[in-house]
Amino acid sequence: MAGMFRKMIVSGIAAKVVQEARKPENQAKIKKAIAEFQKSRSGKTGRR
Repeated sequence: MAGMFRKMIVSGIAAKVVQEARKPENQAKIKKAIAEFQKSRSGKTGRR
């Protein structure tokens, strides 16, 4: 029973995230964040 409740909550959260990601103002923020992340990753030497 708890698993079904958890799935409902996760599904609701995922639906809200997708809904917000479709908004044009949020798309610009997402693209900027991805670009910054890729830029920070490309500056590293690759060693861990």
